[in-house]
Amino acid sequence: MKEISNSPDTIPKLGKSRWSKIAKFSPFSKEKFRQLSKAGKAPQPERMGVRCTFYDNAELHKWLADPINYRVEE
Repeated sequence: MKEISNSPDTIPKLGKSRWSKIAKFSPFSKEKFRQLSKAGKAPQPERMGVRCTFYDNAELHKWLADPINYRVEE
């Protein structure tokens, strides 16, 4: 019997995603990703409250395509 999963095999091109949905695609841990975001070397978080953070999917795709050379556009 095939197990049904709520987690997609890819990150959607548009929209927003939480860390729990993108973690399996990231070459870094959550803490390292947070540090890279703070340094402008990974997509910036978008806060939706104290405990709810999202990331823009289009920016995640840019970052995943070239994580070493990615820089936040200002």
